[in-house]
Amino acid sequence: MTSQRTRDRLIDRLQQKGISHPEVLRVMRLVPRHLFVDEAMASRSYEDASFPIGHGQTISQPYIVARMTELILESDNLENVLEVGTGSGYQAAVLGALVKDLHTVEVLTPLYRQARDLLYKLGYRNIRTHLGDGSWGWPDAAPYDAIMVTAAPDEMPLALVQQLKIGGRMVIPVGSQNSEQILQVVTRTSESEYQVKNHDSVVFVPLVSK
Repeated sequence: MTSQRTRDRLIDRLQQKGISHPEVLRVMRLVPRHLFVDEAMASRSYEDASFPIGHGQTISQPYIVARMTELILESDNLENVLEVGTGSGYQAAVLGALVKDLHTVEVLTPLYRQARDLLYKLGYRNIRTHLGDGSWGWPDAAPYDAIMVTAAPDEMPLALVQQLKIGGRMVIPVGSQNSEQILQVVTRTSESEYQVKNHDSVVFVPLVSK
């Protein structure tokens, strides 16, 4: 159930749903998703579905990973990128294969350690994992060409917008679990201004903040 043929079927499903970026499809065909899920779920790891990973968190549906990655890649020269919400590390593995340097922040210590060790074991040396409250971003490495947020805040976190370079973009789901969540692309246009474009309706776990 983790064979290349099984992975190829997932890629076929992503293409049927409209994912077309060749580099996103190439990387998602290669990343071993079965290593990022609980061992009991490994036989289902290449289904286009999200799965629990413990601590109230989930590994995102492959379509959502691909969709958010496509939106990030609409930016040019992605040399310094931030991911908020490492979780299992799967999104970081996909994104890390497509950008020069990736910083990823996780607030939950067990998930941080597990993802850190797995990403290192898989050979990623351009991904820097951090333990901290991602709702405040990671100012030490700012400004960023792009930011990806993999959990949903109720409102746009301005602290993250301020860590974007001018012209940088952030892909983020916004909305509470009791209301519609919208996948948004936020582009910083000046020191004090930004533009928001709405995309898909989505369902994400809440952004955990200390």
